[in-house]
Amino acid sequence: MTSRLALYCSVMPLRIRLTYAKTDAMRYTGHLDVQRTLERTFRRAGLPLLHSQGYHPRPKMHLASALPLGCTGEHELADFWLTEPLPPDAVEEALRRAAPPGIRILAVETVPPDEPPLPNQVLASEYRVTLLEEIPDLEARVRALLAAETLPRERRGKPYDLRPLIEALEILPPDEEGHARLQMRLSAREGATGRPDEVLAALGIPLGDARIHRTRQILQGA
Repeated sequence: MTSRLALYCSVMPLRIRLTYAKTDAMRYTGHLDVQRTLERTFRRAGLPLLHSQGYHPRPKMHLASALPLGCTGEHELADFWLTEPLPPDAVEEALRRAAPPGIRILAVETVPPDEPPLPNQVLASEYRVTLLEEIPDLEARVRALLAAETLPRERRGKPYDLRPLIEALEILPPDEEGHARLQMRLSAREGATGRPDEVLAALGIPLGDARIHRTRQILQGA
């Protein structure tokens, strides 16, 4: 282990990228609480997080993008900075042991310290949506949405057009229980990010009749 640590001695602080899954146990845990949970996981793992300066120091960390409440995800991304150089596999093993129910550690890798902030690198996200209620005219609704030139919506009192944020939308084969499913790829732009709940609303599908699962976040250069 000593020789492996020596290999990393020139990198300090160390920027690492965590890939993790948010599972059913944390479906209704909000974005800020997920962030706090990850922070506590690093502390339980005994990993030396880099903190900001000042009266209220906070760990230096970036989550790629917020996952809407009620959604799960299998490719969630977060960047953390460590004050000591550690091999990624040792960090991954420590996090796996410390992770609570609802967070599954998938991978840890180092990234260049001068990369742009992780949220600025997100180009789009892909979602798989399982519909819990039968919708006989689902195909017609999807066709109509994709044919629309604009889809005026409002978020936090501000109007925006949802249509250019929908890069792809298709109907998948039913799951094992016969539930219809949708696959969507939604753009992330400065000041405007496509949300799966807004797409469901545009399709006339109540949010409570669907299960949303993010399968991928697409970064610049990926």
